[in-house]
Amino acid sequence: MFNTYHSLVIHMRVLALTALLLLPLAGLAQNQNFGGKIVDGKTEAPESGVKVTIRHLKTSKIHVTKSKSDGYFAFKNTPIGKYELEVTDKDFKQKKFKFEVTETHKPDLDFEVDRKVSWMWNWGDSGDEEHYWAHFTAKIFVFFYFACLVLILFYSILQLSLAIAYVNNRKKKKAALENEPEFNPEKTPKVTVQLPMFNELYVAERIIETIAAFDYPADKLQIQVLDDSTDETTDLIAKKVAEVAATGVNIQHIHRTDRTGYKAGALDDAMDQVEGEFIAIFDADFIPEPDWLQKTMPHFIDDNIGVVQTRWGHINKKYSILTELQAFGLNGHFAIEQGGRNASGHFINFNGTGGVWRKTCIAEAGGWEHDTLTEDLDLSYRAQLKGWKFKFLEHVVSPAELPITMSALKSQQHRWMKGGAECFIKMWKRIATTKGVKFGDRIHGLSHLFNSSVFIFILILCLLTLPILHIKDSFADLNYILQYGAVFLLSTVFLSFYYWHSYKDKEGNLFVAFFRFIFRFVMFLIVSMGLALNNSVAVMEGYLGIKSSFVRTPKFNVNKKSEFKGNKYDKKRLSILNIGEGFLFLLFGYTAVNRAIYGDIGMVPFHLMLALGYGLVFFYSIAEIRASNKAR
Repeated sequence: MFNTYHSLVIHMRVLALTALLLLPLAGLAQNQNFGGKIVDGKTEAPESGVKVTIRHLKTSKIHVTKSKSDGYFAFKNTPIGKYELEVTDKDFKQKKFKFEVTETHKPDLDFEVDRKVSWMWNWGDSGDEEHYWAHFTAKIFVFFYFACLVLILFYSILQLSLAIAYVNNRKKKKAALENEPEFNPEKTPKVTVQLPMFNELYVAERIIETIAAFDYPADKLQIQVLDDSTDETTDLIAKKVAEVAATGVNIQHIHRTDRTGYKAGALDDAMDQVEGEFIAIFDADFIPEPDWLQKTMPHFIDDNIGVVQTRWGHINKKYSILTELQAFGLNGHFAIEQGGRNASGHFINFNGTGGVWRKTCIAEAGGWEHDTLTEDLDLSYRAQLKGWKFKFLEHVVSPAELPITMSALKSQQHRWMKGGAECFIKMWKRIATTKGVKFGDRIHGLSHLFNSSVFIFILILCLLTLPILHIKDSFADLNYILQYGAVFLLSTVFLSFYYWHSYKDKEGNLFVAFFRFIFRFVMFLIVSMGLALNNSVAVMEGYLGIKSSFVRTPKFNVNKKSEFKGNKYDKKRLSILNIGEGFLFLLFGYTAVNRAIYGDIGMVPFHLMLALGYGLVFFYSIAEIRASNKAR
């Protein structure tokens, strides 16, 4: 028995010793060496220094390595099990996939990585730690990016509300047209038609002849030609006025040699010579119909009406794509903005021409003031804050000429945008604090005067998309937030609804008209983006109080390209803005192509639109400058 017990103990010791000897070998059997190769997804070149992390899905233990100069990386003595591999390198987009290591399987982890598009400095990960200040700066960019998106969305929501009001008012408008007040030549009041002009050589005679042909009682019509010209236009006007006066028309030529106050100054100086109870105003490029006063004057039967404004038509809409896009935008303003505001009872504005003022309304509002470039907008709000009502007649059209050159369009846009900003600075406190003004009228009034600022938000937003692309690639937490930016595409949807209901070319097949509208709408957005730099500079000048002279839009008196013989008033020269537009064309064009190559197409359509917009404005301007230089 002793021997048996002794043999058993010895045997157990041998087994224990054997187990101790085999234990390391068993452990080695539970580990594996494996790895792979990393290459660039675009060039297929091996990539070194790429950080690769694997995490055991059961134990959550993490192993980290980096690829060598030949692109290969390796994990040694790694326990078997299921893993998740993740590329956490600052130069490459995040890459994740799962794999399994078994006793008999060593995974081949060869894969491609896509490089992050990086045109700025490399912020984000530095080694294993994130740069705090880089992340903080990125948050600031994201904040202003979303602030611009929110402001643009707010603008589009207000425009949508006007469009809805316009659509809902259609039935009432049809009923109102059936009950239009009738024109009575015996009871109609005396009207003075004022024609402010400054060096209008090409259109001065036409507008004088047009107004002289008005079908209105001769004894109740006075025409004032307010001439501030400094060239041969003065002699041309004098001759034409003498011819018209010889036919028995009550017409005067009032010439100023001191151009103080520009258009507003001329209108104000002539007030003491006005014979009529009402004052109609037309710019030199308008061609109203002979019965225009017959259609507008009966609406003053309401003593509270201070202004009747009519819609602008477009004499040369078909001249080019540039004029068609201008008509597209102006139709939106006159149909939806003016019509929608008027239908909702909000403030509207006299558009500087194509409208009639009650003389007492001008006087009670404080008269014409010339401390802004948009004297019409300024006086409109002063009058309405005094309690006067304005009426907009969409069905009465005042045909006018659209600028046919990019330089003339930019000049016009500059004056309108800067004048709007000046009026906002001048009037916002009055709108916000005047007693008796409804809250909705305050909001729409303030937004109306602030509208030109949307170009600043557009410009800032466009520029911010460039660092935003880099932030998206560098910070996973901010990238998650940026994904919600897609919600703001609603702004485009709202604006498309706005412009669809003002679109005037819906004749024939509605399906065809819709696709024609989509093309016009997209092109309108593209050109508007291209004008954002020009208009933003104008708005900033207005807010900063930088004064400039009233530069009137050159008139051409042409309807077809074959009729254009040049225009001495349309000044063309290379400016810093032209250079800036060319730079933005290259910048956004490069960004769009660069992102498309690397497969990140989220913002590519937007950047292509920006590149096309700035490219059109830039090359259009350069072509006009070259043509002008050749003609000298």
